[in-house]
Amino acid sequence: MDKPHRKLAVWQRSIALTTQIYDLTGEFPPEERYGLSSQMRRAAVSIPSNLAEGAAKETREFARFILIAISSVSELDTQLEIALRLGYLSSSLHQTLDDEITQIDRMLIALRKSILKRL
Repeated sequence: MDKPHRKLAVWQRSIALTTQIYDLTGEFPPEERYGLSSQMRRAAVSIPSNLAEGAAKETREFARFILIAISSVSELDTQLEIALRLGYLSSSLHQTLDDEITQIDRMLIALRKSILKRL
């Protein structure tokens, strides 16, 4: 069975980002296992997961799931800033990840606009 979400470039990029977040948070202090690390992982996983779930639904519902993914990008952005301020990642890594989530955010917004035009 062909899975429509796998064709989406934004889904593919968000999967790669999620992997990066898992790698990063695996290096956080042990006391963050159930705190910031867990929250960042959930936010990152939520992005491709909502794209996958939404792509399997009708157009209006897909647009709603994309909006949820956009919200998760904003959540992850905030958590990355907190991690930076706590000294859990370097400024250069923060900038790299920030650039990537900005691109994913833009792609999600464009995808949502495209889908809403079909309504």
